[in-house]
Amino acid sequence: MQEKQDIFINRELSWLDFDQRVLALAKDKNVPLAEQLKFAGIYGSNLDEFFMVRVGSLYDQTLLKQDKTENKTHMTPQQQLAAIMPKVAALQEQCDKIVNKLAAALEEQGYKRLNFEKLNKEQEHFWKKYFQKEIKPVLSPQVVDHRHPFPFLRNQEIYLCAQLKESSCMGILPISSQFERLLYLKEGDNLCYGLVEELILHFASQAFEGESVQKACLFRVTRNADLTVEEAMMDHDIDYREVMSELLKKRRKLAAVRLQFSPTVTPEMSKFLCEKLVLPAVQCFTQASPLDLSCMFKLAARLAADGHSELCYPEARPMLPPPEYDLTEEVQRHDVLLAYPYQSMKPFIGMLEKAAADPDVVSIKMTLYRMARESKIVEALTAAAENGKEVVTVVELRARFDEQNNIDWSKQLEKAGCTVIYGFDDYKVHSKLTLITRKKGPKYSYITQIGTGNYNEKTSEQYTDLSFITSNSSIGEEAAAVFNNLAVERLTPTTNDLLVAPLCFKSVLLKEMEQEIEAARCGRPARIVLKNNSVSDREIIEKLSEASCAGVHIDMIVRGICCVRAGVPGATENLHVRSIVGRYLEHSRIYSFGEGEDVRMYIASGDFLTRNTERRVEVGVRIHDPALVKRLMGVLQMQLDDNVNAREMKPDGSYARVKPKEGERRIDSQMMMYNYFANNWQVTAPAAAARRRAPAAPKQGFLARLLGAFGKG
Repeated sequence: MQEKQDIFINRELSWLDFDQRVLALAKDKNVPLAEQLKFAGIYGSNLDEFFMVRVGSLYDQTLLKQDKTENKTHMTPQQQLAAIMPKVAALQEQCDKIVNKLAAALEEQGYKRLNFEKLNKEQEHFWKKYFQKEIKPVLSPQVVDHRHPFPFLRNQEIYLCAQLKESSCMGILPISSQFERLLYLKEGDNLCYGLVEELILHFASQAFEGESVQKACLFRVTRNADLTVEEAMMDHDIDYREVMSELLKKRRKLAAVRLQFSPTVTPEMSKFLCEKLVLPAVQCFTQASPLDLSCMFKLAARLAADGHSELCYPEARPMLPPPEYDLTEEVQRHDVLLAYPYQSMKPFIGMLEKAAADPDVVSIKMTLYRMARESKIVEALTAAAENGKEVVTVVELRARFDEQNNIDWSKQLEKAGCTVIYGFDDYKVHSKLTLITRKKGPKYSYITQIGTGNYNEKTSEQYTDLSFITSNSSIGEEAAAVFNNLAVERLTPTTNDLLVAPLCFKSVLLKEMEQEIEAARCGRPARIVLKNNSVSDREIIEKLSEASCAGVHIDMIVRGICCVRAGVPGATENLHVRSIVGRYLEHSRIYSFGEGEDVRMYIASGDFLTRNTERRVEVGVRIHDPALVKRLMGVLQMQLDDNVNAREMKPDGSYARVKPKEGERRIDSQMMMYNYFANNWQVTAPAAAARRRAPAAPKQGFLARLLGAFGKG
């Protein structure tokens, strides 16, 4: 029997495994070319965040000489950094090869990448003129010597470093983000494209007038962005928004954690920059691919704009309900489950807008974590406040990288007359909870919405999420208690219908697992199916191992970080892990215990990361409606059957692509979900009758085209 710790995988290394699964889609021939470009861009964005947040945190711990080990693989911060860097280097090598192949594929489509070092005379003349007229006038080169200090280098900006012959010193040239990054030139049947930073590198000698450039390279700095709100700043006389604004300014100046070079760098330049940035050489990476892969999104957009629909995913817009569908009316008759992006968010927004104008509605309460920059949801809340409703919003200002957006929205909500609560000092409010309270005569009634994510109209078209809406009075009363507790910074201690972290979330789920363990020990069927974004909580992992050893069949669908190793004999041999990575970002959390009529089904905003179970306010709910339970089981089963987007974990912790067996049909769970949800809006009998009386809408054939395009799935 293997030791217990063999079942654990380091969280940071698991994150990099997920990045590798994303990068793999950038070379997947089953993915259209424009979408491959996007996956390359997503990989780059994910890796940037990994360094800013996870490596940044480890870097802080090493600077403070904290040798505390993490609680699963018992690695120190230094050991984790030592394991991370070679893995990132290997990923970068893969990325360079993939981007090179993407460039070749683009050339076959008539889009040729410019190599500014191999221009013909005509091209050289054109680009030299362009550089002198459009670029050079706004460049600000700097010489670094005893009279000119080393400049501050902004996070994720691209710079040029030059070795200067005459002064024997270094020059730094910021490449302003005001430049259009992608440059285009039509040549015959081809559209040539190039990167502005590579153009500037080519003409570097002209940028440093009076100085001859010996060698030059491009580089990019990634800085630590892992900020916490210091207790000392939580002065009750200071507006929390001001605290967060100051922290955002501070973030821009945190320590460097990564240095990227392109295309090559001399030892002198590398040593110079590492010394100035106080960065070890192991955290420096030389790459052939662009330093900032966000240009891949722009290339993909250009393909779409040029009409290359065959190089993109088939259009798949969120499906609208029948014209007579009224979510407010439907939820009075039965519980409702909406699934994004397959179904539109518009019915939910319409419900908020209707509540804002309803004279019987006395209050709307809502937790807000991430919102769109142009938010119809915020508009509905401000309209409700202006109509005299009590509107209470719990705005989490610490939503990483959305802090400024939330600060701005909180001011607008406050200005409209909404009560704005910031939540706890020690716990992020990550829940997705809405409560609409109506009063008819002496009687109060509720509409409660609990989601796995998404009050953001933009990302609701890209992330898969679930939204449960009910008029159940006991759930409404519990939701009201949660909001009251949030208002006075008190954790919710007990619940009946809801899961509320940190006090009654993990404990409930552990009891559910224990019930399945007991069933298995008594010889009864026992099953657990868990759909998460991430899993790292040690207590939960150990309970899952116990369940596996007891004979419980466990299926886990984990998109990203997964710190439990599947299939380890004597520890997790009955535990299976798969990851779904495809067109949409899998974001919904579903927890299922038992089988058949005895199944207990939950959805929640929280993952099984320790931060979710112990350091955040998360909200989940048990689904009792048999029709909705059956629907959620259908979602889980489709993802367990997926042989297009799925990868399964092997006992060594690596992932293998799941492929259709010979003669087996392709099952793309994400595309199948359109048919599964879009045609079922749970229209009640009266509404259905009205629909039959209404004139038939013209058939657009959308689903037929969509499902036909994905074939067999």
